[in-house]
Amino acid sequence: MSKYQFRVEVAPEYLAEQSAPEQGRYVFSYTITITNVGTVPAQLIARSWNVNDANGHTERVKGLGVVGQQPLLKPGQTFEYTSGTRLHTPTGTMHGSFFFVAEDGEKFDTDVPMFVLDALSPSGGTRTLH
Repeated sequence: MSKYQFRVEVAPEYLAEQSAPEQGRYVFSYTITITNVGTVPAQLIARSWNVNDANGHTERVKGLGVVGQQPLLKPGQTFEYTSGTRLHTPTGTMHGSFFFVAEDGEKFDTDVPMFVLDALSPSGGTRTLH
């Protein structure tokens, strides 16, 4: 087991009540669950996302923490948050990474592999990504 290892699970959901397809606005939420499966405590410092719509448009989103927090996760601890995004098409994808600093000073990224946002499938279910 790696000293610096996190498992990321994603549950995307299409929010029909907030969307306006006739105006090209498709709203999605996604719940992210991050679990420290390594052996060293580490703090989530920043996030980086690529949000892609079906027309090939990519929006890059970077910022400190997630939903205004920078959680410190000890081995075995989990942090969950829900956020959202808008697309101009009914389908798209997201992928990105979380930047962590471990208690021992080691800096590392945890990749979040691509997941699908799909208005035609209202609840995509939970998917373990890393």
